[in-house]
Amino acid sequence: MNHGTEVLLGLFVIFVGAQIGAEIAQRLKLPAVVGEIAAGCILGASVLGWVKVVEPFESLAEIGAVFLLFSVGLETRIEDLKKVGRVSTLVGVTGVILPFLMGAAWAKLSGYDTPKAAFIAAAFVATSAGITARVLQDMGVLHRTESRVILGAAVIDDILAMLLLGVVTALQGGQGVNLVSLALVLLQAIGFVALMALVGTRIMRRSSPLLEVPINPLSPLTISVAVCLGLAVAASYLGLAAIIGAFLAGMVAAEAKQRHTLEKQMQSISALIVPFFFVLTGAKVNLSVLGSVSALGTVLMITLLAVAGKLLGCGGAALSLGRKSALTVGMGMVPRGEVGIIVASLGQKAGVFSEMMYAIIIVMSLLTSVIAPPVLGVLLTKEA
Repeated sequence: MNHGTEVLLGLFVIFVGAQIGAEIAQRLKLPAVVGEIAAGCILGASVLGWVKVVEPFESLAEIGAVFLLFSVGLETRIEDLKKVGRVSTLVGVTGVILPFLMGAAWAKLSGYDTPKAAFIAAAFVATSAGITARVLQDMGVLHRTESRVILGAAVIDDILAMLLLGVVTALQGGQGVNLVSLALVLLQAIGFVALMALVGTRIMRRSSPLLEVPINPLSPLTISVAVCLGLAVAASYLGLAAIIGAFLAGMVAAEAKQRHTLEKQMQSISALIVPFFFVLTGAKVNLSVLGSVSALGTVLMITLLAVAGKLLGCGGAALSLGRKSALTVGMGMVPRGEVGIIVASLGQKAGVFSEMMYAIIIVMSLLTSVIAPPVLGVLLTKEA
């Protein structure tokens, strides 16, 4: 079998495995991403050994992560951020600070140096807005106060998490941490985010008709994808994660009058490419490192910290809505989903995480995504 045929066979196995895994997960009322990663674990070296993590697949997985964050950004508008109100802002900010501090404290106590501890803590931070939004939509409760607070806070949470991820990624240079370098990295990340989120979105509002000037009827999509790739490259050159540029490109494209058409067109692209990211993520997990009691204890500890951080941080910030509503908001912010998984993949690629830590963070991201939806469903049903 020649190399080209081997690559095509691998693509076939990965894609079909992703579809089967996603279908099984959704029939079990779990997020599709859980099934896709589980498929990767089974197809990878830990079980069947059918999928090898080689260069063509890794490149495709990285592109999948870029398009995933572009799609998330495409659903995030500056105007929506302005409307979410004081409670959502407080929930979003507190929901980043407390989990980060808890994760960093655990990592430092576990013997990691400051840059690595910061990277580990970043995996505790961002809420998967997509998973929570899907649960709220399926229950038909998007109109409720708790739902509006959760979704508004999740957007703010994502932006702060992207900013934080940019900082901790840039700190992985092995030079240690000093206040000057930290300040420069922070200013650089804030400047890039502010330029794209504020200036870029204004330019797009005024210039979106230009997207339809080319003869190609798909020009709004092709130009937006070009912007996505360009900003991903720009973010990389600045020492930030490429996905930050992709996320900001999505926010810029969200201001175009063709926004809803772009969202529908991106669904087809994402359905093709994004599953490769999740399956490869699962294939990289070495399940044997989780076979010891100490490893399982660490998984349990990290998962409890991840849940507690959001319940205390986000729930505490929403106490003005009442205790039951605050608990609902806190639980709605618990799923880490694809964002925690992306942080784990970046950490593994940068050599920050050992095999065990990578596997633990992946499992934590999955468990928080599995635990939250049914609990959220019970809380919302009780309050209905």
